[in-house]
Amino acid sequence: MNVHHALVLNLHQPPGNFDYLLEHAPWEAKEILFAMDRIPRSLWGHEDLGRVHLSLSGTLLEALSDPRFQERVYGIVDCGAMLWHFQNQNLIELLGTGYYHPVLPLIPERDRGEHLQRWQGIAYHLFWRTGFDGFWPPEMGFSMELIPLLRAFGYRYVLVDSEHVQPISDMSWPELRYRPHIARFGDDEITVVVRDRELSDAQESGMDLDWFLHEIEERTRWCDFEPLVTTATDGENGGWFRNVTEGANFWTAFYLPLLARIRGDATNLRPTFIADYLREHGAHGEVRVNTGAWNTGWHHGKGFTQWTGSEAQREALQQFAKTSDQLQRLTERAAAEAGEDVGLDAALAEARWRLLRAETSCNLYWGEAWVERAEADLEAARRALSDARHHLVRRVRPPADASIGKDC
Repeated sequence: MNVHHALVLNLHQPPGNFDYLLEHAPWEAKEILFAMDRIPRSLWGHEDLGRVHLSLSGTLLEALSDPRFQERVYGIVDCGAMLWHFQNQNLIELLGTGYYHPVLPLIPERDRGEHLQRWQGIAYHLFWRTGFDGFWPPEMGFSMELIPLLRAFGYRYVLVDSEHVQPISDMSWPELRYRPHIARFGDDEITVVVRDRELSDAQESGMDLDWFLHEIEERTRWCDFEPLVTTATDGENGGWFRNVTEGANFWTAFYLPLLARIRGDATNLRPTFIADYLREHGAHGEVRVNTGAWNTGWHHGKGFTQWTGSEAQREALQQFAKTSDQLQRLTERAAAEAGEDVGLDAALAEARWRLLRAETSCNLYWGEAWVERAEADLEAARRALSDARHHLVRRVRPPADASIGKDC
């Protein structure tokens, strides 16, 4: 019986991080770019077996597709060629995600769709696709109320962490972890694909091929179905992925030797695309996914403590909600009262993207170290909202008893 393996790699760089690293830590910037460029290069010539799922955040795609950035790093990697190679559907299945890489359950509900819509906009343009089957929640931050939103954007399945999946139907431990399932919220349902947390931890830090194959054999020994083992990590962070030495990184020390074993019939493990597996084997049983994220070093992913642990982090989240409310009220008022106004539209658009960028998960990930980045974008959003109010006041004569400048 074959054991199917879905390899998932998340690629993300926060806004402006590449420029900062090129200026202050150029070798680290090169390592990251090399690690990304190494993905398609490692797979060339292995179209018969190589299968990788990639999630690329909108901010990363924005940087890689920027002509000025491409020119700046041309002597390091050819970003245009790399983006072109990411389109190879024989080797790579692209996953949808959120543009600015927010922890979706932590941001205002009305902002979540904006992140998804903006990501699809840039991804459709760069990759010439009309749809994406799978969704990668940034930081694997998932809650059940996301299901209707994901279905509305056309996603068939979503990746979730094994720590948070609870069975509703009767199923064994191997079935729970190594079969896709259905999760429902209201009238909507989606297929959930379960990430094996322990095997993913090994993939992130570096693992021996023989150990990996033995571990999979033991974990799937009692399966009376063809299991899907899903491992998911970052694809450009850590020495295991960044190491440029032949035979000392994920691709040359592990993945290519794995393909050689498969080609020699030395293992029953078979790389697969999740969409292909679902078409052949479907989803079985119903589960509930508890709200949470993936594990991040010291943090287990429950309760989002990594992003909510300090007073400054919690205050930033409150300001996301407050600014989003103000933007919504002003947007509705502008639609009802103002008519066409280029300056007003520009101010509202400025406030919107500044708010969305403030919600980047990295701004809250490092304790309080990067909270100031969120605060800077929030302040820019507030200035844009103030500008929008002034446009409204000039265009609409207030009633006699109204206070000009009153906060909407």
